[in-house]
Amino acid sequence: MSLIEELKGKVRESKPEIVFPEGDDSRILRAAIRLNNDGDIKPIVLGNKEELQALAEKEGVELGNLEILDPANYEGKEEMVKAFVERRKGKATEAQAEEILKDHNYFGTMLIYMGKAKGLVSGAAHTTADTVRPALQIIKTKEGYKRCSGAFIMLRDEEMYLMADCAINIDLDKDGLAEVALVSNETARQFGMDPKIAMLSFSTKGSASHERVTMVAEATEIAKEKNPEMAIDGELQFDAAFVESVANKKAPGSEVAGHANVFVFPNIEAGNIGYKIAQRFGGFEAIGPILQGLNAPVNDLSRGCSEDEVYSLAIITAAQAVL
Repeated sequence: MSLIEELKGKVRESKPEIVFPEGDDSRILRAAIRLNNDGDIKPIVLGNKEELQALAEKEGVELGNLEILDPANYEGKEEMVKAFVERRKGKATEAQAEEILKDHNYFGTMLIYMGKAKGLVSGAAHTTADTVRPALQIIKTKEGYKRCSGAFIMLRDEEMYLMADCAINIDLDKDGLAEVALVSNETARQFGMDPKIAMLSFSTKGSASHERVTMVAEATEIAKEKNPEMAIDGELQFDAAFVESVANKKAPGSEVAGHANVFVFPNIEAGNIGYKIAQRFGGFEAIGPILQGLNAPVNDLSRGCSEDEVYSLAIITAAQAVL
């Protein structure tokens, strides 16, 4: 059974509400209709109903009983405006809030904050910043975390890996890198993995000398101190982290080297390039970025995403909300 099919079975009973701010994107609309018809989650699509009906007809699909909310004519707008002003603690007036909430990402995120939805999927037509900014301002990060990070679940047949941070933080210090490792451990466990975390570098156990190597090694120690039960090692080159025969030579005695399934990259360049190489050269399905460290699941799509990727990320988001 695939991960997505397994997760569908786990969320079906609770049927969490997942918001899709980009209803006027055909990929989003088609995926939401499929999800609604399958009955595992309850999609809430934002947009003008007449326009979405026209789009559905153009795409050759039927809206059925899909729930559509139009932010321009939302009956609970006054309540939402007041809740937003209160949440922003004086950083926005009611007049400013009304303007801000015309943005579908802000509107959708407020639905989560107000308990009317459990999660959100966006990014097919917006930048990552457009998705993350409302989440950080409204939902905020979990206690103990100062930032969110972007992870990808990589799937190929029976293989499953997690890669982070591939999407959010351009450059991290040792504390930030340790935090990505800690939250990636939580994410991996949430999806049934037994995480073995490799802190990646261009060096393995001091084979090269550089301040960036030192940073990864120190981040590993910080993460170990904060969670001594976590299986983590670094700094490791990718081959030492992944190939047992190489690990035996470069990092003998490591419980992670040669067996890693969670890969924490030293910076966003490496992470973004790394997951895309695995996706395009290796034939892996890349689901994400999954935004880690938030109080509720808000997940980001690539603007080049397919309908199937929207569908999969929605199920992942629903699982985060209920597992």
